Parts: sequence; C-alpha cells; structure tokens
Amino acid sequence: MAVAEAAPAWSREDAAAAGMVVAWHARQAPDRPAIISQAGNRTYGELNARANKLVRALRRAGLKAGDAVALLCSNRPEFVETVAACARGGFRLTPVNWHLKGSEVGYIVDNCEAKAFIADARFPASAAEAAAAKGLVAKLAVGGALPGFTAYDEAVEAEDGADLADPVLGTQMMYTSGTTGHPKGVYRRQAAPLSPLLVKLTETAAFREGDLALVTGPLYHAAPLALNLSFPINAGVGCVLMDKWDAEETLRLVAEYKITHTHVVPTMLHRMLQLPEATKARYDISSLRWILHGAAPCPAHVKEGSIAWFGPVVFEYYAATEGGGIFVDSHEWPAKKGTVGKPLPGVVVEVHDEDGKPVKPRDVGTIYFKAPETGRFEYFKAPEKTDGAYRGDFYTMGDMGYIDEDGFLFLTGRSAEVIISGGVNIYPAEIDQEILKHPAVADAAAVGVPNEEWGEEVKLVVELNEGYKPDAAMARELLEFAAANLPGYQRPRSVDFMAELPRMPSGKVLRRTIRDAYWQGDKKI
Repeated sequence: MAVAEAAPAWSREDAAAAGMVVAWHARQAPDRPAIISQAGNRTYGELNARANKLVRALRRAGLKAGDAVALLCSNRPEFVETVAACARGGFRLTPVNWHLKGSEVGYIVDNCEAKAFIADARFPASAAEAAAAKGLVAKLAVGGALPGFTAYDEAVEAEDGADLADPVLGTQMMYTSGTTGHPKGVYRRQAAPLSPLLVKLTETAAFREGDLALVTGPLYHAAPLALNLSFPINAGVGCVLMDKWDAEETLRLVAEYKITHTHVVPTMLHRMLQLPEATKARYDISSLRWILHGAAPCPAHVKEGSIAWFGPVVFEYYAATEGGGIFVDSHEWPAKKGTVGKPLPGVVVEVHDEDGKPVKPRDVGTIYFKAPETGRFEYFKAPEKTDGAYRGDFYTMGDMGYIDEDGFLFLTGRSAEVIISGGVNIYPAEIDQEILKHPAVADAAAVGVPNEEWGEEVKLVVELNEGYKPDAAMARELLEFAAANLPGYQRPRSVDFMAELPRMPSGKVLRRTIRDAYWQGDKKI
C-alpha cells in the first residue's frame, strides 16, 4: 500500500474551504470525542482517518470530483464518515430517507446519478432495489452483509488514513418530496453565499470546549444533518447519536453526557412536556444551553411550557432545504406569541396574494423568500418544477402566513398540497396514487387534519365506486390497504367518505376545500 503524500498544515479557514475542517480539529485534539452512538464511537482522529480512507476507497473504485454518492444509513458513525469523506473528496452526497419504499429509494439513487451507493444492512429490501441503479461502480454495505455489496469496513481498512494532499470541497444534494410524482433533488450549480441563519446560529450556540450535542432526528433529513450534526462537528463539538427518538431517553442522555446543544421538532417538545413530573425530575438537564427547534410550527402552549421548563435557551427558526432564514429567541417570543421570528439580516421575505402582489401587514398570503444572486437552488433535472417554485426573483415553500407591523412572521397554514406531521413533510398526491389502486376507490384526497401532538395527521377522504358501502368495514379495509402499501409516516389515521369529491371545472379535486372543513374552529397552525 502506497503512503500518501503529506497534506499541508491547514489554517482553520483554509481547511474549511477544502472540506478538511474535521482534519483540522483532529490535528488540534485527536482524542476529543466526535461521535458517540450505539453502533460505536469515534474520536476526531479516528473519524478523520476513516474519512480519508473512504475517499481513497471511492477513488480506487473510479469516482472523481463531482461524482455522486448515495447514502442509505441509520444514525451511526459510518454516516458521519461518509459526510466527512464527501466533503473533502469533492463528491456530491445524497442521503436517502430509509422510510421510503424500495422503489422510491431506487428512484433517488438512479436520479441523483450516483456512482457509489453506501447502504446500511438494516434495510436489505430497499438496498437491493436501489442497487440496480445504472451507473453504480461501487456498492458498500455498512453494519453487515448485503448481496452484491462489498463490506464497507473491508474497503475502508485497505486504504491509508493520512490526510489527503489534494482535497476538493464536496457538495450535498438533498431530496425533498414533490406534491406530485417523485422526490426532487435540491441542486445548486454554484455554492450559495454564507447563510445568515448559520451566522445567527453560531452566535447563539456559543460553543465551548467540552460541549456535546445530541442528535435527535434521522440524519437523512436536512435539518438534523445540517444543524444537529455538521454544525457542531465542524465547530469541534462531539455528537451523541440517537438511533430512535424517545422522550425519556432524551432526558437520560442529556443527564448522562451533560448535553449542551440539541435540535428538536415541536412534537418532541410536546412529548417531553407530557412526561410525568416525577420522570422529568429524575434527570438533571441543567447542562442544556441551546435547544433549537423548527421543521414545523410550534403550538404556543408547547413553546411556553418548554421555555418555563428548560429556561430561556429555546430558539426557533423557519427555513427549508431550498433556503430561508427566520429566527426568534426565548426573550423575543413571549411578546409575539406564535411567531416564527423575524427575517435575519440579508434575508428578504414577502407575503404575496394570488396575483403575486405584496399584501399589507397582517394580511394572509403565500410566503416568498428572495433568492440570492448566486447559488440559487433548482430541482435536479426538473426545470418545470423549478419554474413552479419561483415567481421572478422570489421562491416559496408553499406556506401561508402574515407579517405584522414589527416585521415578525406568523404561519397561518400551508398549501393544501403539503401535510406536516411531527416536522415531516407529507405530500398527499403520493398517498392518493396508492389508494386509487384499491378497486373500491373512485377518487381520493389525503388531507392534513388537526392533531394536538403532531400538529397534523393524515386523513383519507374517499369517493367510492358504485356497489361499495361507505361504512366502518370499508374504512378498516382501506386503512389496512394503506398500511400494506405506504411507509408509516404517510399512512392515513382515519377515513371519511363523500358521495362526490369537490372539483374544479377542469376535474381537479379541490383538496383545500376538503381540508378546510376539518379546520373550522381550529387555529390553522
């Protein structure tokens, strides 16, 4: 095995620009904990060496800078190693949601033009379906054997762990589900300018030596990956990875490891608040200095209870894979209950009416962000979907709300095409297309209805074909059919029947009309 040429002595800034910031921290403190998890631990020195080895293994397989790597993996050290390797190898990383059906996983691996596919042996069916994607030159199995895959450890350990002499800064392309059809890759031809949100998070997080972050969500999701892993890791702060989220286990880990920073979604706050007082009192959570939440609007009573319990260490943001930058802290929020914050410096937000014109303060409309001059997102190989997201220089994530006289943004609802349950985006057209395969169903519309714990839950509204009865037995049959054909987070929790679904003259179902009937008298959060 040839010994690699010695890498230069990077400054921190130069290391970050080359994707080698983990290497810089490894040189400063090689024994500092980087990853703590049920599947193993890594110091910064070990994480750095393994990332270097993985780059060399992928290069040996034929990958070059700019090539794509698809990653189907649970929260374990190899996930982080792959993130670090792609950052310095010049590869474009696409993490894949392992809750998706195998066909959807396969679509993403193929659509992102992956040359390498790294798959967790915990998901053999999805891995097998995706492994057939054209263009793959390397398939590595993590945590066990998969047919047709090389063992990840075998490939990595055959390489040298010294720092790369020729690193190239890599990129990431996350996939976000569409309102119709397949998930969409959020792609940028040029690097986006420095995010005002990242600047604000750095300021408020105020990392110190000895801090540890708790990763509560799945790392394939953009928010946990960017804000709960990469953000602290690149600051030299180690991460404790949860394999599966649990309210009491969160408190136990905070107490055991003296966790200082974490990212959650409102459902997690709600469930922790619902724990018995004796359970909450059992754990010392005084080490927490920064609890960031986003991904879904937070009910006011949950936010108030969280601040009262944890103290003024609760911070909220509003953003998405496509961009954004709204922020509020625990001191500002009580005077503006329900707000998701104000735009950060450099972030331009407008609320537009249906004609695309800005509305007056407190008038509800669709929320638009102004895109940066460079580094604008597009949907990979889907120009028509890109065009649909933009209105001139502004783009929308489909949310609705208003801005008050002081510039604070409030969310009042969402496009009827998007359901957000527990911080997870659910796109109803994907549910409809499966339910419509049932012989009894003439037409169907999945909508989000109020759920105190999750914010929203999925309800299926169905128009039956002639000869079928809209009764409890049929509802059970449809729920069982959904359970057999949809991933858990997309499954309807209840079914209602209508003699005829409301439609536009064109024949398109008026989903918003159906949805709004369930929100009458409820605050549309």
